[in-house]
Amino acid sequence: MTVRFVRPVSSSAYAARRLGLSALVLFAIAALAHRFGPLTTPDFLSLTFLAAAIAAVSVPFSLIGLARLWQVGAEGGVAAAKGLVYAAIPLGVVATGAFYYYTLPALYDISTDLADPPSWIAEPHAAQQWLPRPGAVTPAERRAQLAAYPGLTGRRYEGAIDRVYDGVRKAVLSARIVITRREGIELIEPDIAERPAPQDEQAPVPDVAPIPLPRPEPSLSPVFGSASDVLLQGETRTLVLGLRFDLVIRLREDAETTSVDIRVASRYGPHDLGTGEAIAEDFLDRLDTELLGIAGN
Repeated sequence: MTVRFVRPVSSSAYAARRLGLSALVLFAIAALAHRFGPLTTPDFLSLTFLAAAIAAVSVPFSLIGLARLWQVGAEGGVAAAKGLVYAAIPLGVVATGAFYYYTLPALYDISTDLADPPSWIAEPHAAQQWLPRPGAVTPAERRAQLAAYPGLTGRRYEGAIDRVYDGVRKAVLSARIVITRREGIELIEPDIAERPAPQDEQAPVPDVAPIPLPRPEPSLSPVFGSASDVLLQGETRTLVLGLRFDLVIRLREDAETTSVDIRVASRYGPHDLGTGEAIAEDFLDRLDTELLGIAGN
């Protein structure tokens, strides 16, 4: 008489695989909708935490399935292993964010000039939803930035502001920064009307003389920075998750040198998880490469 050994089946292992796959699919859909679609960062974080919670539930089921495989040879070892792999991705993202959240200071707005940060041309605004944050940066937060990122400083180059501006434009393009507003560009790009006309061409004489118009009233809008500042305000996104950051770059000419400072702020939440500093350093490194050879002290 032949005796057949029937292996038991671990229901926990297959439940772990289903839960882990559900968590992974939810996180992937949320990440794609946030990176390429209309999903806002607060909603993306909510879905990510939900996916991590589902993944956390699948982990003990996977461990039970593996234990049953070891003890009685129950079927489901592969399913339990897949459940752990699926759950590791959303759990790893949340764990990495939590690590930076608790090890780095709670900063959402950083600047290379702590005494005189570059001014926004237009103050960025976004609906924070369940991620409220302070309305203004305090001196204590600036001191915390100095302690956390002592090497984050501006640059000074021995050259005219127009030469440095060309390097800034190239660094902005390579850093995937989109410039949305400009202030003070007239200091670099002279008015076309002031350029001398070619000698071989004669300007046509109009048949009717232009009628003089009244002089416009002085503008009441606020002045940003000093009269010699050039401000470039833009935005960028992280490569993988697409987290949004606003930034402003300031060029200031002083005698024979030009200084460059950058200010980076996360669009959502009271903590940038150190990404703002990484964006600023990446831009400044690219700028140093573009202006290699004219850097000053």
